[in-house]
Amino acid sequence: MAAGARRRGRGSRRSLARHLAVPLTLVLLFSAIAGGSYVALQRYGSPAHEGTCVATGLGTSHRYSTDRVANAALITAIAVDRQLPPRAASIALATAYQESQLQNIDYGDRDSLGLFQQRPSQGWGTEEQIQDPVYSANAFYDELVRIPGYTGADINDVAQQVQRSGHPEAYRDHETEGRLYASALTGQSGPNLVCTLAAVGATVSPEQVRSELLRQFPRAVDSGRLTSALTAASGTLPQPSADAGATALVIDPGGDAALGWAVANWAVARAADDGVVRVSYQGRVWDRAVHGEEARSWGAADDGATGHVVVLVSGR
Repeated sequence: MAAGARRRGRGSRRSLARHLAVPLTLVLLFSAIAGGSYVALQRYGSPAHEGTCVATGLGTSHRYSTDRVANAALITAIAVDRQLPPRAASIALATAYQESQLQNIDYGDRDSLGLFQQRPSQGWGTEEQIQDPVYSANAFYDELVRIPGYTGADINDVAQQVQRSGHPEAYRDHETEGRLYASALTGQSGPNLVCTLAAVGATVSPEQVRSELLRQFPRAVDSGRLTSALTAASGTLPQPSADAGATALVIDPGGDAALGWAVANWAVARAADDGVVRVSYQGRVWDRAVHGEEARSWGAADDGATGHVVVLVSGR
């Protein structure tokens, strides 16, 4: 009797443990999902950042997430600002994608950091400097321009001379997308970059875009190659977008069409970060509200300032 009771008692405890295990597993599973969702929201931001950007050419196309394309735009802007040839941007973009997947990460092999995985111990700068994308891109180009004949040499080989990587052939894997995005973001292929994004849903100041323009194109601004002004959107567009604010950022590339397209595509690349809803230049327009088949290319614009890049940000 006593032995039977003990067996029944052990059986009851095992049964209870099994019944408790199921809800406990579900609790842990839902906690993991909720935690993952929170991390994702923290990492990727609001729904306004949802979407991707595409550059097309060379018989193909490549799609980047908005954070990667914004970093590609910054890297290319520095090359344009320094008046380096498009080849310089191609090399830099292929390098940064291989090193960090175009993300400004704060970790890497040994003391490597940032977009280009530069190492403080190898003289690239302090940790704080390397984590500044503008600084790190300039540091890369400082080394690049010291290589004789880099504009005509193999992209992978030149990148390896700058980086001295333990994987000397890896940059070759990203040459095509480097060339595509460099072509678009240096303005060589016109209205090439398109982004498909969610609505902003908030009011944004165009000063945010202007501040980034000054930060990423400082030489062009200081020399007068690029000038910008804030003006009433109604004065530049016959029918401003319904979701746009009342103030437009108007950027004058001084008659340099390639520079104008570089800035226009740059503004689209920054749309997720800066709440941009419309960019127009030379009779063409990128409109954030357009989706589907029409969103695959820039549309026709009926603007009164075709020689200027006109940027509108969200007004709601």
